[in-house]
Amino acid sequence: MSRSHTSSLLDQYELAIDEIVADCDGDVRGALRALMLVNEQLEQRLERISAQLGDQSVDDPKEFLTSRSGSLH
Repeated sequence: MSRSHTSSLLDQYELAIDEIVADCDGDVRGALRALMLVNEQLEQRLERISAQLGDQSVDDPKEFLTSRSGSLH
């Protein structure tokens, strides 16, 4: 990864952090709490998807995920 690409990613992270904290009225603890809750939801979703994949024989996991009503998007 190039240095400019890395710098660009860091700038994006900084902007995202600023937005998240601003959405929480400047409360850093509130922002952290919100991120932790979102992370927990994503982990639960990943566990459900992993369980579904484990229950079925799938040649192409992308096809499985996009063909389901609960797609990733």
